[in-house]
Amino acid sequence: MSKKRPGGGGPTSTQQVAKFLGVSVLAGAVLAGLALPAVGALGLAAKGSVEGFDEIPATLKRPPLSQKTTILDIEGQPIASVYSRDRTVVPLKDISPLMRKAMVAIEDARFYEHGAIDLKGVLRALNRNAQAGGVSQGASTLTQQYVKNVFVEEAGDDRAKYHEATQQTLGRKIKELKYAIQVEEELGKKKILENYLNITFFGQQAYGVEAAARRYFSTSAKDLKLEQAALLAGLVQSPYRYDPLSNEQEATKRRNTALQRMADLGDISQAQADRAKEKPLGLDYSKPRNGCITATSGAGFFCDYVRQVFLQDKIFGKTKKERAQRWNRGGLTIRTTLDPQAQAAASKAATSKVDETDKIAASVVQVQPGTGRIISMAQSRPYGLDGSKHQSVISLNVDNRMGGTYAGFQVGSTFKPFTAAAALEKGISPAKVFSSGWKMSIPESSFRTCEGGPAGGGIWNLQNEKEDETGSWDMTSALGKSINTYFAQLEKETGLCETLTMAKKMGVRKGNGQPLSAVPSLTLGSQDISPLTMAAGYATFANRGTYCTPVAIDSVTDVSGRKLDIPKSRCSQAMSERTADTINQMLKGVVEDGTGTRAGLSDRDNAGKTGTTNDRKDAWFVGYTPDVSTAVWVGADGAKKIPMYRITIGGVYYDKVCGGCLPGPIWKTAMRGALEGIPATPFNPVHVPRGKDKRDKDEEEDGESRPGDGRGHDDKPFPDFSIPPDIIGGWDGKNGGGWGRRKP
Repeated sequence: MSKKRPGGGGPTSTQQVAKFLGVSVLAGAVLAGLALPAVGALGLAAKGSVEGFDEIPATLKRPPLSQKTTILDIEGQPIASVYSRDRTVVPLKDISPLMRKAMVAIEDARFYEHGAIDLKGVLRALNRNAQAGGVSQGASTLTQQYVKNVFVEEAGDDRAKYHEATQQTLGRKIKELKYAIQVEEELGKKKILENYLNITFFGQQAYGVEAAARRYFSTSAKDLKLEQAALLAGLVQSPYRYDPLSNEQEATKRRNTALQRMADLGDISQAQADRAKEKPLGLDYSKPRNGCITATSGAGFFCDYVRQVFLQDKIFGKTKKERAQRWNRGGLTIRTTLDPQAQAAASKAATSKVDETDKIAASVVQVQPGTGRIISMAQSRPYGLDGSKHQSVISLNVDNRMGGTYAGFQVGSTFKPFTAAAALEKGISPAKVFSSGWKMSIPESSFRTCEGGPAGGGIWNLQNEKEDETGSWDMTSALGKSINTYFAQLEKETGLCETLTMAKKMGVRKGNGQPLSAVPSLTLGSQDISPLTMAAGYATFANRGTYCTPVAIDSVTDVSGRKLDIPKSRCSQAMSERTADTINQMLKGVVEDGTGTRAGLSDRDNAGKTGTTNDRKDAWFVGYTPDVSTAVWVGADGAKKIPMYRITIGGVYYDKVCGGCLPGPIWKTAMRGALEGIPATPFNPVHVPRGKDKRDKDEEEDGESRPGDGRGHDDKPFPDFSIPPDIIGGWDGKNGGGWGRRKP
């Protein structure tokens, strides 16, 4: 603030004149910095300058520099690097002295002799511009350039702010000068040089000298040689004009100019400069590797899921804008839950039976029971934006809000264990027997919503897969053979609301984030759900009834080493341990002698359930051991669903695709790889009472092509088929009904 006379008067005449002259000198410096002709302009620049000077803020707010974020797997190995600007900030001691000297020599030779403004340089520039009658030379100091770079950095991707930071106006230059003076006073020369070397742009997406050294020479800033340092220093004035990759001749001339300047200043001898000038550019270019497209082991979709978690979870910022800014600023080290062994197995499994060029796609996702950790995520389509190469950035494994499909996929008979769990919790015995023909018709009004109203006003018509599937079944055999009519009756006796409530406790919702609808066909898997949701839901059984929300991040550390808060898995008891143990024993039968025999693991306890949907547009296998829960989905990932009849997938012809014949073997490959070297953990043993099965025929056959015959078996239908709803009712997602949980 200007000094005022006692009594509140304004500046004295002497003070006004001094201030006027000072600003006139600054204006001259500004004109030099703008590389404008000086003739006739200085008086115009001085006019009106006194009034505006004090309005400029006194504090320069330097934003944290945007840096590279590194995403690691659970063992600390890199998965991918993501950045808005490829930069790694390093201290001055980790920058070659030759690099420091080269930058000062070519950009501001009197850097250590002048303050924020080089008056000698200003006069020289004014004189040369006047002689030239136009643009000839500027006189911005390295400190002024640093201040300008800070404004550019702060602007980020905001075009309006970038324009404001780079516009050639007198007002902006005066503001830069005031800030430069303050920076000189507060930081000192060494810190200014360090900051400048870390903030400036070197072309080829490299910001800062460390990124530039690695980009052009595949080395570090600390180990730069003389000729390398001179090349990088020469780039700063015009990174595109002097780009050594596209204009070797111009880059060489500029490098040699920097070398000669260093010799003239005594930084190196003339002999050293001459020898360096004779050397070739010696580039060892490292291609930029940015984003999840560069992820290792097919983990691009998992990498993107981690990004989505950061951008959407309020623990990383109150608003969407804050979280996006924090992500773009980078400088984070994110250690994830991804297990490299499991990820390699999942990637192999996803492409083991389905080719990336097929119209049909496959997805695999694995969750660790008891922790909610997502240990793998893969699919048959490679991650990327090039549709001609069958790439995709849409994850088939996750909900829509996390980068997934519109709503997920119908899950078919894989939903039936949720109904069974609800029945057991209500006190219905596994020995409960229901009898039926192969078709049934049930009034929808027989099912009640959680609000107590009817679940519809029509008739629900359903059927089993095979016409000879008539008779009686208990819960174990109905799960093993996937009997639709049994589960329609079980849901009716258990309660539609109870089934919905159980699924909700196990984290099951639609892939669009909405709660499941209260419709009778719920038990047959008529609603769209993501594979990750199914894997986490089944992990509840493996974890003896405790559901844990899925998580992908183990830790986040910022550039200063400070650990940030992260979203934690929340675990809650969804059912009694005895209920879960009973489900485990019954689902063991599915892989031992039911619809999932081709998926079964022979070296450890495992359980699971097959599922297919109407016209076989979706096929599933979801299963688990006490250590890993895995969901596999197969189907069309485009806008139009494809019935999987008489179709070739992965070079194999199928008359009919079923859950046990295609997703099942994929599941087996993923589980074997993920569990290799891990001791087998048994399920908790429990006696499961059985009812009397009155069926005359008790066998299951699939329709996968047999080795050698080249065809599937059209005359052998599949019992894991379910029918979608004829009508969809509404449910507002509120809890209702309920029951007393049995103690284990």
